[in-house]
Amino acid sequence: MSPSAPPAALRLASPPKALLPALPPSSSRSPRLSMSTPSRPRATPLAAAGGGGAAPSLLAADPAHRDSVILAARGAMTNCLGETHLDLVVPGLRLAAKGKVRDVYESGEHLVLVTTDRQSAFDRVLASIPFKGQVLNETSLWWFNRTSHITPNAVVSCPDKNVTIAKRCSVFPVEFVVRGFVTGSTDTSLWTVYNKGVRNYCGNVIPDGMVKNQKLPANILTPTTKAADHDVPITPDEIVKSGLMSKEDFDEARSKALGLFEYGQQVALENGVILVDTKYEFGKTADGTIVLIDEIHTPDSSRYWIANSYEERFKSGLEPENVDKEFLRLWFKNNCNPYEDKVLPEAPEELVSELAWRYIFLFETITNTKFEIPETQEPIHERISRNVAQALRNL
Repeated sequence: MSPSAPPAALRLASPPKALLPALPPSSSRSPRLSMSTPSRPRATPLAAAGGGGAAPSLLAADPAHRDSVILAARGAMTNCLGETHLDLVVPGLRLAAKGKVRDVYESGEHLVLVTTDRQSAFDRVLASIPFKGQVLNETSLWWFNRTSHITPNAVVSCPDKNVTIAKRCSVFPVEFVVRGFVTGSTDTSLWTVYNKGVRNYCGNVIPDGMVKNQKLPANILTPTTKAADHDVPITPDEIVKSGLMSKEDFDEARSKALGLFEYGQQVALENGVILVDTKYEFGKTADGTIVLIDEIHTPDSSRYWIANSYEERFKSGLEPENVDKEFLRLWFKNNCNPYEDKVLPEAPEELVSELAWRYIFLFETITNTKFEIPETQEPIHERISRNVAQALRNL
């Protein structure tokens, strides 16, 4: 179905010159961590080239840089961080959990979160993407540093490009998914359920007549909770009635999630991309403080589109230019049944390296810093083990 132009009230406007407030000083709960070096000056992301017509895609703005990143990604295919075994080499560490992407270790009152290069979707691992773990870890740290005025977080330090040490807390068994558009391709995505006729989703009433990739009248929260191996949508009332969270805790976390998303949208749009949807996780410290945990606004937990081509592509019935893993999701959906097939086809190398580029592109675009491609001579696991052992000795 070719969508018509969105109603005027829902159209994505170009960001004003002075959209963002001055960033507040970082909180003691969120130490400012140096990650990457300032990048070379860039043209204003939303500026159109030449005399009129559509602006060129940000993804193609620097082909030489893209080619160099893809070349580096292809050279690092054999040095991806697929599995970790830090508990076998770092004294005092105990493996607490293996997630789809992160491996979590315990050390006294601290957690050691190792972000791997594993690529997950459809509740399973699809491939390993060079540099992905570093991109996700550094992206989260950048956002953690800049959102402490909205919520404290659990970050203590970053001893390695792929590692964050965090304060131990009690994790709420709810993922706070915030959405700004009707889109998606998974079974729990808003477009999938909307296209099946659902108009009340997780306690939100969605108006009739919307089409795929259209902006919602307002951002909405669509929480999920974990079943054995997949996410299950749930309403706020069900969360409270089932005892997953108290009403007071849920209301506070909901307010934080919506505030983080609105701020994230502003920052993203200022830099030429649209934060479409994302998820947050929260925990509670021993003193009762609700803190942001896990990750924030990464290309794994979030969907991003290029801003300056969105409206034209939407009017033409075309998919937005995405800067996340959606194109890899679509490849698997077109080539297998990723939910039911026991064995999946291997992701093509060109798609894997393209995804590595998009993750780095997004990091550099939003943070205005140049991503530091790691030396590939030293195995990543050896580097991480050494850095984590040193950090734990200094805690």
